[in-house]
Order: sequence, then structure tokens, then C-alpha cells
Amino acid sequence: MVDAIVLYPSSGRGHLNSMVELGKLILKHHPSFSITILILSEPNTNTNSTAPNYAASSTIQYITTVNSTTPSITFHHLPPLSEVPPSTSSLIELNYLIPRFNNPNLHQTLKTISQTSKLKAFIIDFFCDAAFEVATNLDIPTYYFFTSGASFLAALLYRPTLHKKVDKNLKDLGNTLLDIPGLLPIQASDLPEPWKDRTFKEYHYSLNAADHMAKSNGLLVNTFDLLETKAIKAISGGLCVPDRPTPPIFCIGPLISDSNQDVEDHECLNWLNSQPSRSVVFLCFGSLGLFSVKQSKEIAVGLENSGQRFLWVLRNPPPDNEKDPNLDELLPKGFLERTKEKGFVVKRWAPQVAVLRHDSVGGFVTHCGWNSVLEAVWCGVPMVCWPLYAEQRLNRVVLVEEIKLALGLNESEDGLVSAAELEKRMKELMDSEVGTEVRERVSGLRDEAVTAVKEGGSSHVALAKLAELWRQN
Repeated sequence: MVDAIVLYPSSGRGHLNSMVELGKLILKHHPSFSITILILSEPNTNTNSTAPNYAASSTIQYITTVNSTTPSITFHHLPPLSEVPPSTSSLIELNYLIPRFNNPNLHQTLKTISQTSKLKAFIIDFFCDAAFEVATNLDIPTYYFFTSGASFLAALLYRPTLHKKVDKNLKDLGNTLLDIPGLLPIQASDLPEPWKDRTFKEYHYSLNAADHMAKSNGLLVNTFDLLETKAIKAISGGLCVPDRPTPPIFCIGPLISDSNQDVEDHECLNWLNSQPSRSVVFLCFGSLGLFSVKQSKEIAVGLENSGQRFLWVLRNPPPDNEKDPNLDELLPKGFLERTKEKGFVVKRWAPQVAVLRHDSVGGFVTHCGWNSVLEAVWCGVPMVCWPLYAEQRLNRVVLVEEIKLALGLNESEDGLVSAAELEKRMKELMDSEVGTEVRERVSGLRDEAVTAVKEGGSSHVALAKLAELWRQN
């Protein structure tokens, strides 16, 4: 019987991409394993308007591309759901609920795979936490793949302890500093929104996930030892789970998607070819990074006033964010004409890795999504942090205050970033001593990232230890 590894990603594109890259990594270094990636079935979006489209055309296209380039990865689509999530569910709640509703299908699928293969490991996304119970009942070794960094993992693992220690809602603590092992003292306001209110279902879903992760066979993290040394030591030293043994942690990153390889002719790359080395600031905020018309105009004014060269990926505000933006409505009058010598606006999407790798790019204004952070580090590009949702505010604290790979942006009380603030940070990143220090630091860590994944590097060794564990099962 073949030794099988089954991967179970959440449906978010960033989570799926990372899990696919993990599958590729395992096959590259340990090809004797078979890799199956389970794809969650799509909820009935006709009756649930808040549900994301889990079978979005871009995801189907992505899976088709992976099938053609890496045919040794098998995608298994779980059968359609017999039950539909409540229409009142938030996006975060849905991320936890969809896997829960898929548990009967998952149970049958794992049993079927086990009939023809020796299931050595079941690796799940933390949003797929409901699967932990299924795998435990089937006595399958279960690991969590954490698609964010070790710092956020430290905070998540410590949540059950924090829940007991702090009997108030975190939303009522404002800027109160919290001590979490592996992190600098962090304001309660910088933790993810679903953690701040005990009446939220999401609060308890993530609390359960933290509890199950501490009981799992191991934690795989998309990071590398020298990027988040403090947090990794705190986790592996048992400080984040003080009441029981901590499972082993395997830092196997950075996992960088190469799905942008066939985009050399993208219009923005052609434009970058004509720009001076390290002169362009790239602004991109992920597929969920959406701004109001007012904020988009503030960004435009800040870019123009900064005098810096820029490449800006611009999306429509919701609910039209999947449509091409009308630049005349989103930008100040005459902006494109006045900035045509120094700037380029891309509608909706740009090949991010290819852009960050480009010699002309010298800075990155980012929402601090972890995949984007790792891509910036891998390409040696310093950042300006503009967090928008999820764990991104925590990532900003780590990037700006601890590992010093980025500059922060100040928001007004209503969350708006002013044109003057963006202008100031762009100039600081590109033309100041502080910016130079950040640039040098990220350049050093780029070299460490490359070393980590090479033979004998920390991430390569961690994966080898993990594979040996699986073989011994």
C-alpha cells in the first residue's frame, strides 16, 4: 500500500495556495508519499448571500493549472453539502462552519482512502478544525498547517490561557497591553476582531481550534527559524500551552507560490522594465483589500504628492469588487494624466511575486497578509504596513516593532489613512536613514530565507524530520 498524506485546506485562496505549495514541497523532497488535497464542497450560495463562492472560477482555474504542472497531486472534491449554513453567518463563521457541515463526507472519504493507502498523516487548516474530531475517531495522525506566522500561532495557542486570565471582552480593553509569550506586549485592539467578543460564535470556534491544535501530532508553520525566533522558542518551549505538553512545531517555510511564472507579458511588468532600479513602490492589498472611494482618492493624492514612482493595484469598493474599477470615479480628476511619467494603476490584479521580484521595485505597501509578507521577505523588499483584517494588525506589530522589516501607517479614529500620512511613509521608506535600515534588514533576511529552504537549512531539516515521523507511523 502506498504511504498517503492528505491535505485539507480552507477555501480561502491564500490558504489553498499555501497548502498546494506544501504538497509540492513534500513531493519534491519525499516523492515516495502520495499527496491528496481535499476540496470543500460549495455551499448553496443561492440561499446564502453572505457565503463566499468556494468554487469560484479563479479557484477552478488554479486547480486546473496545478493538475497540468504537478499531476502527482490528486485533488478530491468532497460531495455537495446536504445542509446549508445559516444565512446570518459571517464570513469568518462560515470558514469554520463549512468544514463542520462537510464532516460526514470527510469521514467517508478518509475511510475510502485508507482502504487503498496507508494514511500516514492528515494535515488540516485551522479553519478546518472540525475535522480534528473525525480524524481522532478514525485514529489518523493529525497535524495542523498554519498558513500565518509563528507569532500569530503563539497568540492563538495562548488563547485558552488568556480566556481564563482575562474575564472581560477584549474589545472593552482598548489599548491595554497584554503579555503573550513570544510577542512584545501587544494592545488588545491589535488582536483579531473575532477574539474580542465572547458573545461571537467565531470567538469560541477559534478557542476550540487552539485547544485541538495543542492536542495534535504536530504544527507545521509557513515561516523560518530566523524570521520569528522569539515566537518559535516560546512555542517549542511550552510557554504558550502552559497546562499540557506542546506538540512539535515544524517551521518549513517560506512557501512561495510560483503560479505567476507565466505572466512575463503582463502590462505592469512591461512598464516596470522601463523604470530605474529599486525606484518603484508597489501598492497591493490582497483580494479582500477593498477601500471606499474616499480612501482611494486619499491614496491617489498621497502618491502624487510623494513624488515617488508607484505601481498601484486598485479594486472597486464592495459590492462591485469583482468588476473592473471605473478609474474616473475612484481617482481625482486628472490624476492619471499628471502621474503618467511616474505611476501605473492596474485594475483588480497583478502578478504579485513577479512584481516583487522585479529589479525596479524598491518598496511594498501591504495589508500584511502573511503570504504577502513572506513574498516581500523572499524578494528582499521593505514594507509599509497597512493592516485591514484578520491577524494583520498583529503582523504589523511584529514587522514594525520587533523584526523591523517595515514602517507603520497611522490611521485616524474612523480608520482612514490620510494622503499626508501615506506621502510621509512613502518618502520615509524610499529616501530616509530609517528606510535604508529597514531595507538592509530585509535584504539580510532574504538571504536567510533562501538558506533555510536549501539542503541543510533549518526548514529543509524540519521537513526531513517530519517525513521521518510519518514513515515511522
